[in-house]
Amino acid sequence: MRDAVIATLQWLYVTTEKAPAKLESILLVLRDMDGVAYTTGSATEKEIHFSCQHIVNSSARAADEIRGVLTHEVVHCFQYNALNTCPGGLIEGIADWVRLRAGFVPPHWRPTGGDRWDAGYQTTGYFLHWLEGRYGEGTVQDINEALKDKQYDEKIFKDATGRKVGKLWKLYCEHLENPSQLPVPVNPSQENPSHEWIVVQDR
Repeated sequence: MRDAVIATLQWLYVTTEKAPAKLESILLVLRDMDGVAYTTGSATEKEIHFSCQHIVNSSARAADEIRGVLTHEVVHCFQYNALNTCPGGLIEGIADWVRLRAGFVPPHWRPTGGDRWDAGYQTTGYFLHWLEGRYGEGTVQDINEALKDKQYDEKIFKDATGRKVGKLWKLYCEHLENPSQLPVPVNPSQENPSHEWIVVQDR
């Protein structure tokens, strides 16, 4: 959980001052349930519910899968959501983008195109990863920041990149035909991030 919080703050915010200040606690609940995991709660208190059966089913790579799922869910605790108007696909895509950047990429993940940039999860996550590679580090941070205190508008992509999201998606799908030009997922520990992160003591 500690590492997941650090990864989330590292990739979504330039400084800790930019991150939401109201969150006081995150409770992890391990239980028997369908699916993988989900996050619920208020602005001050969050709960992450994680399926024990999913952990069992992922026993061959349990450590990485646990870290990856926790990273994804912790992002939901800290990311902005345009006053609850942001498309779910972008919300889930940002969470998987942070998981990707943290280095916990499941073996079945692949960059894919299709009709919708906001299909969510790894589809949108890899699209955001490509945006970072093309338009520079901090692009996704800018998109997340634009979701802070106003309702969702697709022009946040044009503000961040100079292009409309439809055009960006078209360019991305064209790049999928040449995988050698796609950014390569990295582990942040290999990048020597320049900013330092303050970690609150475990409760």
